[in-house]
Amino acid sequence: MDLLDAYRRSLAEFVDRVDQIEPGQWSDPTPCAEWDVRALVNHVVTEDRWSVPLLAGRTIDEVGDRLDGDQLGTDPISMAREAAAQAEIAATHPGTIDRTVHLSSGETPATEYLKQLLAEHLIHGWDVAVAIGVQPSFDPNVVRAAAGWFTGQIDNYRRNNLVRTGVLVSDDADEQDHLLAAFGRDPNWAPSD
Repeated sequence: MDLLDAYRRSLAEFVDRVDQIEPGQWSDPTPCAEWDVRALVNHVVTEDRWSVPLLAGRTIDEVGDRLDGDQLGTDPISMAREAAAQAEIAATHPGTIDRTVHLSSGETPATEYLKQLLAEHLIHGWDVAVAIGVQPSFDPNVVRAAAGWFTGQIDNYRRNNLVRTGVLVSDDADEQDHLLAAFGRDPNWAPSD
């Protein structure tokens, strides 16, 4: 699957899960113990909003603090849709994929940044889905694209404490469950856990 197609699909998968959040579920717990549903969605929306200037060649200093705090306002679902739409436009603009992005971790090829964002949307889309009790399975081709990328990144993520370790799944688990475990998620997580 082409990177931009996989990225677009990951955005759509995330927004699809956000669209299913009921009004009373925004404060529900998620697999990210430090975030409820609203905080988790705000995190991803913030990432989407950051991607627009970064993919356009701006630096973190140029963006400044304008994306700090709440990005959801009084209509979180609409804000998530809008942020995803803007992120997709930025990613698919001609020439974007060939750029270098200025991240806090250093100069990064846009292709690498988009792979990070693709995985971010899938993993946090799953977080939202299981938190609100909706279908948590994703497009297997997008999962495969994320898993293929993350295989080469997992040691770095673990070294920098970006994922929890020690989550195991059986050898015959599907690719999505293996990806979730690699990111420190228990594929059997439920809100009562």
